[in-house]
Amino acid sequence: MSAREEILGRVRSALAGSPDPGPASRGYRRIMETADVAPLLCERLADYKAEVHRLPALEAPRAISEICAAHHVGRLGVPPELRIDWRPGSVDVIEDHGLSPRELDGLDGVLTGCTLAIAETGTIVLAAGPDEGRRALTLVPDLHVCVVRESQIVDGVPAAFAALGRLATRPLTFVSGPSATSDIELDRVEGVHGPRTLVVLVIR
Repeated sequence: MSAREEILGRVRSALAGSPDPGPASRGYRRIMETADVAPLLCERLADYKAEVHRLPALEAPRAISEICAAHHVGRLGVPPELRIDWRPGSVDVIEDHGLSPRELDGLDGVLTGCTLAIAETGTIVLAAGPDEGRRALTLVPDLHVCVVRESQIVDGVPAAFAALGRLATRPLTFVSGPSATSDIELDRVEGVHGPRTLVVLVIR
């Protein structure tokens, strides 16, 4: 008898005569009864060491300019279809029409929108929409500034996939804070798999 068979035999013996547990419930709980899930998203993003700003939509252009100045951004990459009023006039805005990896690495940061955000997990979902651009644009530069509309925030993962619909079948990028990893000694290293700094504007 193999060790596996022995262990499974012991489990079966221990469970003999126990009632059938029945099917697992698929009715996942909702984590928020209120429609205002933005505060939880902001809290979770801050826990992940992201820089978070919550403000009215009309203040977004000014805030973006101030963020670029604070992070010494001179060359800012954007998706070609990013809305004009989000593009700061104080920096060199470069549209991504297939920039090479070297050109992407030469950017000081990137500015995008998102498809949606998940409050419970503090996650931003990118699906290569018009305001988001291709995946490489948000993975190579060291700074990612992302604008999230409060209407794009859902409470949990099941709600996110329900909202994504057919988009869930295409490649998606899930961003939960700045890129970071830890080795077996729990020494944290940031910027290994993506941007070292994530700045999120949650706009009303």
